[in-house]
Amino acid sequence: MKIIIAMDSFKGTLASYEACEIVAAAIAECTQEARFVIKPMADGGEGTAKAMMKAANGQWIRQRVMGPLPDMQVEAGFAWFDDSKTALVEMASASGLELLSRDQMMPLKTTTYGTGELIKAAMGYGACKIMLAVGGSATVDGGVGAATALGWKFLDDEGNAVAPGGGGLEQIVKIVKPGNFCIPPVEVLCDVDNPLCGEHGASRVYAGQKGASPRMIEQLEKGLMHLAVLVRKYLQRDINDIPGAGAAGGLAAGALAFMNGALVSGIETVMTVSNLEAELESADWIITGEGSFDRQSLRGKVVSGIARMALESHTRTAVLAGQVNVPKQEYQKLGIMTAMGYRTNDMSLDYAMKNCRLLLHSAAQKFAKENLSG
Repeated sequence: MKIIIAMDSFKGTLASYEACEIVAAAIAECTQEARFVIKPMADGGEGTAKAMMKAANGQWIRQRVMGPLPDMQVEAGFAWFDDSKTALVEMASASGLELLSRDQMMPLKTTTYGTGELIKAAMGYGACKIMLAVGGSATVDGGVGAATALGWKFLDDEGNAVAPGGGGLEQIVKIVKPGNFCIPPVEVLCDVDNPLCGEHGASRVYAGQKGASPRMIEQLEKGLMHLAVLVRKYLQRDINDIPGAGAAGGLAAGALAFMNGALVSGIETVMTVSNLEAELESADWIITGEGSFDRQSLRGKVVSGIARMALESHTRTAVLAGQVNVPKQEYQKLGIMTAMGYRTNDMSLDYAMKNCRLLLHSAAQKFAKENLSG
């Protein structure tokens, strides 16, 4: 029996490769009939660099850059794939929410400048192509910070540079492109399909998770809308209604506008690099999962991408997660045969996170006993 283990990371607790190893070890204890193929997955969020490095023999190039707040410096870096001269910049390593304590979550001030520094460093390293993974951001600045690091200028009505962060977007009256601007092709690995603005946009859906109050959310929304108007005026590009442009607080939109970027599916990219489709042709099962399997998982995330590909190859799919918040009839329509969550109703989130290794191991054994015996 061939079983592919293709887990996403469990945010804040397990890297994708750790989750894969736990599941494989647990199932191996229950059956001697299984052969495992390990494929750590990611969708453009945290963990994408590690998953891609394992899939394509990459190396990590360290770089010290500005963190999510202008007065922060962080040890970040980018993944380098020498064969293709490609760099993968994971914005979360420089501008991610997990770099901040709760009292530092200030989306009016947080900036993607450090991510721009990583892109600039990758260019200096000789990158012929840049992949930009945009999940897990602490920012809602429309990519203005990253563009500033690459030489763009965003000026107020007195000709001064606007303050970094989402709070400065409404003050921009002029966008100045750097002279002789040249950047290699940029692919933005998205894990969501949200537009830049509106009900499902970057601010109204995600800014609250980044520390924004209801009043701040509306201020950020106005700032992003204003940025979209200016981009249309100065660059003749429409960034507002493009699916995925709202990823990472609008960094995806900024990459379109200021880096000539193209938006691609993060999970599709990782699955392609991992050669997952070829492995599925001879697989009996594929097991995937993440910390929380919910409706957001069905919109461009790891689980939805794997379920779609597995359905095409008629491979049985299982989801092992911290918690399952998708009705059975709904996930079965996607071809997922079973989904198991290890967090019970009376279990605190803190306990579930601290004991995730043991709990995931137990959930994998339960799956094996119920589905692989006999």
